[in-house]
Amino acid sequence: MADKAAATTAIKANADDARFYWLAEGYAPGGFLRKVDFAANAKGVDPLFNGIKIVDCDTHFTEPPDLWTANAPAGLKDKMPHVKRVGDQDRWFIGDKDFGSIGGNVIDNDHNKLLGRLAFRNYDQINAGSYLVEPRLREMDAMGVWAQICFQNGGVTQAGSLVALNDEKLAISVVQMFNDACVDRMKASGDRINCMAALPYWDKDVLNKEVRRVIDRGVRGIVMPDRPERLTEGFLGPDGKVSPFWEETFYICNATGTPLNFHLNLALDVGTAIWDNLGFDQRLPVHAMLSHLGTCATMSNFMVSGLLDKYPNLKIGLIESGAGWVPFVLEAMEHQMDEFRTGVNRGFKMRPKEYFKKHFWVTYWFESFAPKHMLEEIGVDRLLFETDFPHPTSLYPGVQDKLVDTLGAYDYETRKRVLERNAVELYNLPF
Repeated sequence: MADKAAATTAIKANADDARFYWLAEGYAPGGFLRKVDFAANAKGVDPLFNGIKIVDCDTHFTEPPDLWTANAPAGLKDKMPHVKRVGDQDRWFIGDKDFGSIGGNVIDNDHNKLLGRLAFRNYDQINAGSYLVEPRLREMDAMGVWAQICFQNGGVTQAGSLVALNDEKLAISVVQMFNDACVDRMKASGDRINCMAALPYWDKDVLNKEVRRVIDRGVRGIVMPDRPERLTEGFLGPDGKVSPFWEETFYICNATGTPLNFHLNLALDVGTAIWDNLGFDQRLPVHAMLSHLGTCATMSNFMVSGLLDKYPNLKIGLIESGAGWVPFVLEAMEHQMDEFRTGVNRGFKMRPKEYFKKHFWVTYWFESFAPKHMLEEIGVDRLLFETDFPHPTSLYPGVQDKLVDTLGAYDYETRKRVLERNAVELYNLPF
């Protein structure tokens, strides 16, 4: 495996990344169970959206407990990630190394929602639709959602923790089996469940081989690290040009139309901006908000990097991002880049608003003001819808009510554009 890069402003990856991927306080007993009238909400598609295949562009598919053990390669089964119940909490382990919780799962088998915590504590408690295909399709039908774009939930694929195993064959197998499961779910669901691939970005050759393999297998997007220099090399080299480490990955995605997905921006240490001595329930709203806004940094870094001129067909999804910040940040970037002569100095071919319109997509779920009043400023062809199922701030189960409220006043073609066509074009969906 490659040595970690030298000096960097990024917080370095370490062996405990997976273990602490979700805050331990969020799994403490307690919380408040919101009773859900599921039957009243499980209405399928509202008549306003008949004929629209609604795509939910940010959900999480919890890794099934036997994902890695059921089909482990010969000689590796005993080494594979497996679930142990510690007390009453299910946790992932590789050997005796703790690889963290099973992720954010706040919907139970009775369709109720846990508030004030990040998740229920074990598989017995969580909704089967969180981690099994057929129950997931039933939940989607109830919510009136045709297809979903899914991201990982637990931290097993955290590259820093996999590297720390000092067993490259095992680490590669863990990532490949995760990605193969993505393909299996896509096929089993008739292209309705589309999970994004993880990357083994600790080694350039391993990385590019896996990128080509998952694209050949039909995976419809990859999840990128915001600051890969936490582990290896950044997207730019010391000369300010694209790093040779990442050059082939960008080339492949540019040539094939495979989207890059940046899910939140967890490279930012948002905890340093939160006051000391606030309680868990006080910190979490601020933490979540700052993580959403962290995607502004991801977008802005690309805009000043020159990468969007070198790879003019790159498609970038800013996922679980929110959308209301877009007009402000674009206006700020245009003003600041003009004042600092960034575009002139660097010879950029476009301005920030033009880069956004060509390369970026953003998602909304809890917002009302942005989709109702800012759609033209954001771009009718740039906005995606999401539910974040089954995470703590997810829309569940009243998805159609939210869509009626936020998009009901628009004409049919606008509703179809936001809820279906934008996702189809970003993710190359077959409908």
